[in-house]
Amino acid sequence: MGFTTLVEEYRGGILENVHYGAVTVVDEKGSILYKAGNPEHVTYLRSAAKPFQALPVMKRRIDEVYGLTGQEASLFTASHRGEAFHIAVLESMFQKMELNEEGLHCCAAYPLNEEAKAERHRANEPKRKIFHNCSGKHAGLIGLSRHMGWDEKTYYDPNHPAQQEILEMMAYMAEVPKESIPQGIDGCGLPIFALPLHKIAYSYLKLACPDLIGDADVRNAAAVIARLMNENPYMIADTKFVCSELLKDNNLSAKGGAKGVYGIGLRKERIGISLKVSDGSEQVWPCIIASILERIGYGNQATIDRLYALVPNEIVNDGGTPVGERRAVFQWEA
Repeated sequence: MGFTTLVEEYRGGILENVHYGAVTVVDEKGSILYKAGNPEHVTYLRSAAKPFQALPVMKRRIDEVYGLTGQEASLFTASHRGEAFHIAVLESMFQKMELNEEGLHCCAAYPLNEEAKAERHRANEPKRKIFHNCSGKHAGLIGLSRHMGWDEKTYYDPNHPAQQEILEMMAYMAEVPKESIPQGIDGCGLPIFALPLHKIAYSYLKLACPDLIGDADVRNAAAVIARLMNENPYMIADTKFVCSELLKDNNLSAKGGAKGVYGIGLRKERIGISLKVSDGSEQVWPCIIASILERIGYGNQATIDRLYALVPNEIVNDGGTPVGERRAVFQWEA
């Protein structure tokens, strides 16, 4: 699979845990600048696909069709973690779009944010589909289907026009034939796609730098999506998550997905980054991403500092006493 050691974790000076994976950095021509592990490794984007799944929605300006605010429209791309402010904005969006949450194909769930989940338990509230982290994406696709006159009840079917257009958008952004893209079913029940890591990095570069996109409608949709994500970072994840911390930096387009996959585009530097942690860990994302930014000489130290503050490299025990450390140990390969 071409994985290499990305992060080592030590306790009392003894190596306790190792996270393997791969990192790829590409330039605006899609050429590989740096790599650790195999840039051809194929992995599902999972929720890192959400900005691209939103392209058909924003191409039709579904936000304007239903009179949505920027906060509401940003949820089309989000893996919101169910904090109270997320649910309030979702309920406003659903009211404007005249949506019933029971029409969502995703399952009922509790919020991913632990405090928000505990609040719902304390209130003896049941699981709800609107609490699911993908509910905003599903709402956008229902709104698109209704606007286009497509069957809104089967929007999740791989053969549905909305899903076929998403596949075409993904292939267009990655510059690969759509027939070459493996497909599966994501946790929320929608089709999901797999790409080589260097193509994920290139797709994120184009999201950050839409001037690289030839088609004017897609270019404009990508620009709107990227802007909304930067303007509403807390809507994309929550107040204590790496996606939101990265999106506070207006130079970055960024989104992670389940099982350790991440994509980042840098505007001024005009490079794309992707990574995959083989064991699916998200806890080591900040360590890896901060190290990548340091190694390429990234100029915004505040972004790097926020990542280290989110998940410090110093490992502490339950009482807060330092007991070890984690280190990004990957090396760029020729």
